[in-house]
Amino acid sequence: MGFFLETVIGGLMSGMLYSLIALGFVLIYKASGVFNFAQGAMVLFAALAMARFAEWLPPRMGIDSKLLGNLIAFVLAFIIMIGVAWLIERLCLSKLVNQEGITLLMATLGIAYFLDGLGQTIFGADIYKIDVGLPKDPVFLMESTFPGGVLVSEEDLYAALIAAVLVAFLTLFFQKTGTGRALRAVADDHQAAQSIGIPLRHIWVIVWAVAGFVALVAGIIWGSKLGVQFSLSLVALKALPVVILGGLTSVPGAIIGGLIIGVGEKLSEVYIGPFFGGGIEIWFAYVLALVFLLVRPQGLFGEKIIDRI
Repeated sequence: MGFFLETVIGGLMSGMLYSLIALGFVLIYKASGVFNFAQGAMVLFAALAMARFAEWLPPRMGIDSKLLGNLIAFVLAFIIMIGVAWLIERLCLSKLVNQEGITLLMATLGIAYFLDGLGQTIFGADIYKIDVGLPKDPVFLMESTFPGGVLVSEEDLYAALIAAVLVAFLTLFFQKTGTGRALRAVADDHQAAQSIGIPLRHIWVIVWAVAGFVALVAGIIWGSKLGVQFSLSLVALKALPVVILGGLTSVPGAIIGGLIIGVGEKLSEVYIGPFFGGGIEIWFAYVLALVFLLVRPQGLFGEKIIDRI
């Protein structure tokens, strides 16, 4: 039972990180109808900025404290992500308003490759380390309940808590603030929102900036775990099955979908993988997403689209 709980807890923590990346997809799609294929590139770009600023600034500015250096690097990386969001909206998406969905999708694909190349041109293409002080040692929980306790990665635990706090903050932001309500109004009906004075361009810039902030936090967490490298952008591909499972327009769906996929892939790898030679964790999420596309294409919490003739 203890081993089963270890697997489930590990899956929940991974799932929460998947949900964090999936939120970037959902936020942009809800507000603008754009499926942002560049979210993975934004995660990589933000992580590269954070890693390199944390490396460059302390010796040049005489900063002895690692915490202060990381804080300054985080602020600068966030400012850069706001600038990236503004440029994406102003130079690209604002020119493609009311275009076909495939046109917008191809635009975000182009943005993704551009950010991948630009990030490595500016910050370098080596593998970089992000050290934000997350503990690396494993801990044992519930030792009095199970013999030997339940082994949990302390780094994963803190990362999952950070992701959960950010998800809760974004939920409150959308539900309780005037800007959040404006974002939901734009998501429901662009023309109606514009008719009552909501500026669409400002809203879209805010949404992309929030998605950039989410990408920065996700990039820091994944970069701390895996190192900042080109393959980091591929981690975001795990968020695609999450949004398919939870629904493209649902913030709670992104959370639930991430947890389901995180736990499912861990359990399948441990208990089914030995019968297939392993590797199930790599493709489990995509097979599950395919099943949902066939059975319930709008996802668990997505809105069912009915075209009336």
